[in-house]
Amino acid sequence: MHEPPEAPAEFAPAAVEITESTPDPGLFAHALRLAEALVFATDRPVTPQRLQQALPPGVDARAVLTALAAQCADRPVQLVEVAGGFAFRTAPELAPALTRVVEVPRRLPRAAMETLAIIAYHQPVTRAEVEEIRGASLSQTTLESLLEMGLIAPRGRKEVPGRPSLWGTTPKFLEQFGLRALSDLPRREELVNEPGSGLLAPAEAAALPQ
Repeated sequence: MHEPPEAPAEFAPAAVEITESTPDPGLFAHALRLAEALVFATDRPVTPQRLQQALPPGVDARAVLTALAAQCADRPVQLVEVAGGFAFRTAPELAPALTRVVEVPRRLPRAAMETLAIIAYHQPVTRAEVEEIRGASLSQTTLESLLEMGLIAPRGRKEVPGRPSLWGTTPKFLEQFGLRALSDLPRREELVNEPGSGLLAPAEAAALPQ
């Protein structure tokens, strides 16, 4: 009895390659729920490294966060990358309506905003250098208010006579202004042309680099 001829290669069923990097759909769905719950419950942006500790073995945190962000893209609350992590933020197009019923945080005084902007763009920078750029003295009250809000922090000391403290911004600064990293800081002309950028007013941009 003759065996039937083998099917041509083009009609042979294709083998499905299973790799360790392919997560189980049910496991991945569970990971998405874990990620959403963690981001919702935490008071600061969730980094992939932090989320990874809560996920089942074999599930990549960055892939989960990317998938969750895609799921939330059309929702009123979206997942955005900010300050080195991920956090929920209301959709930008809803902001004008919400500001009529949601209390907006009080804007920093002009002196504090100028100081914060100079530190952000020139860091690490000493108090004397901030005063030189501003063309005005910097009160201790202004410096302490930025410290108390967690927007700036010491960054060591400058190796010059007197070894003055150096100042720089913090992750909370990035979170407050919706920045993923310092490289996302707008240029001076963008601050002047877009008053709604939220960082500082056009007049306060005069001390910033071009």
